[in-house]
Amino acid sequence: MTGQAAIVTGAAGGMGSAITRRLRSAGMQVAGLDRVPAQGCDLAEELDVSSHEDVLHAVARIEAQLGPVEAFVSAAGHYESVSFTDVTDEQAGRMLRVHLGGFFAGSRAVLPGMLARGHGTIVAISSELAIGGGASDSHYAAAKGAVLGAVKSLAAEVAHAGVRVNAVAPGPTNTPMLSADSPWRAKDYLETLPARALAEPEDIALCVEFLVRSGSFMTGETLHPNSGAVI
Repeated sequence: MTGQAAIVTGAAGGMGSAITRRLRSAGMQVAGLDRVPAQGCDLAEELDVSSHEDVLHAVARIEAQLGPVEAFVSAAGHYESVSFTDVTDEQAGRMLRVHLGGFFAGSRAVLPGMLARGHGTIVAISSELAIGGGASDSHYAAAKGAVLGAVKSLAAEVAHAGVRVNAVAPGPTNTPMLSADSPWRAKDYLETLPARALAEPEDIALCVEFLVRSGSFMTGETLHPNSGAVI
């Protein structure tokens, strides 16, 4: 993959920046998409990842400067904990726009080129909450679960054309998105984990790099770096 271009959304966040570093260390040129400037990228674009038009224009600019996009990683995310009966339509809609909408916008922008070239890879960041659920996490888990359904369906649709689509479903990870007072940082919670520790952003980045660079036999699959939270 040396010299080939990749796009990472949410590149300014803890997980997205770790993925960017990992792919760049593997020799790829990485364009970061985020609402705020992403550091450590070969090219950074500030935009709303759920806007198909904005993402489409950004991909055109990226390919003009870095070349054909061989890998797209949908890592932009948003999290809040709200009890089911208190979730507003606006909150539920935002979750879907960021997670599912971001995946759709980016994938639709890069797919025509990948299909024309007969190769490419897409990786979506989901969550272990999409698998196991969590109290006061209904709208987040629903959005992340929708991403998994989209990944499996798209993987089946484009596999014949040489394009692979997979997901990574992390458990609680040591990023700024996880507040200092989060119950997932509490000692009594960590002691319930078989690994006894949160995942690190670099752990997630390693999974993404594997799916992008080495996992040529994998499509429609989900990796679960969750410290054993869901087995």
